Amino acid sequence: MATEDTGNWADAIRDALVACSSRPAKGEEPFAGRLEHAALGGIGLSTVVSGPQQVARTSRLIARDRRELLLVNIQTEGQSLARQDGRSATLLPGTMTFLDSTRPFMLEFSGSFSQVVVQIPRALLPGRSLVGVTALELDDHGPGRLVADFLLGLGRQRRNEPGVAAALLPHAVGLLESVLDLTTRDSATQTSAELTSQRIHRFVRQHAHDPSLDATGVAAGCGCSRRTLYRALAADGQTLTTLIRRLRVARAQRLLRDRPTLTLTAVAVQSGFGGAAQLHRAFQSVAGMTPGTYRAAAMDGEASPTVVGSEVR
Repeated sequence: MATEDTGNWADAIRDALVACSSRPAKGEEPFAGRLEHAALGGIGLSTVVSGPQQVARTSRLIARDRRELLLVNIQTEGQSLARQDGRSATLLPGTMTFLDSTRPFMLEFSGSFSQVVVQIPRALLPGRSLVGVTALELDDHGPGRLVADFLLGLGRQRRNEPGVAAALLPHAVGLLESVLDLTTRDSATQTSAELTSQRIHRFVRQHAHDPSLDATGVAAGCGCSRRTLYRALAADGQTLTTLIRRLRVARAQRLLRDRPTLTLTAVAVQSGFGGAAQLHRAFQSVAGMTPGTYRAAAMDGEASPTVVGSEVR
């Protein structure tokens, strides 16, 4: 879409990304911008082209729009400044930054710019904690460049073959997790326990649809003992059962939204539950509603793209 009005622009950002205020730079009227967006399973891919402006996500806007997302911004043209939690990063073409939608942030664009923005529900990244804005310079041969090129390629592919781009989009989650691990691997603030916790969460997310998944399998897959497994999860304030249930419900939500003709039994099986009754109990516990109610809300465009309920918040 294209817009010439800052009010419409803020609405477009809210619908495709998260609720933010937008203010053009002084002397830059009339305002012009373009935003293209595609989504699959709650993961979004947007291309933003616009003039100089200031974009802010405030505590008030967060209270009104509680979507919990990791926002991955890849600067392709122009320059911007990102601020969050007292930290800041200057973004030039070839820089990727990570922002947490659950905390206030600000983006300042000094001139015309373009970005590719990937929006990933935090429910798909359990155990991942970001402190302030995290920026990654993309050198010509590093892993960050490979991931950024993949995401930029998806942005181009979306225009030509949107179905193909949508099918590949979910693979962005694992790739971005790997990049985040690499950017923090040598950080003095990241302990061995934190790395173990991230490895456990990633393994469980990748295998939650397996109904036989248990502590023995997770520990073996992560190269740690059951005791270490339990201790790492306890430090995060949750149990393995809670984590698996939450991720299975997240998968069920995506199926309920994206495949409305799928039976509840099929949704249960593909999400890792033993049957429709088990799905119903877990869904009610995590999301605070039944699968049928959630599906009806999704068909009306009212369902949240991420798992909601006290266990996630």
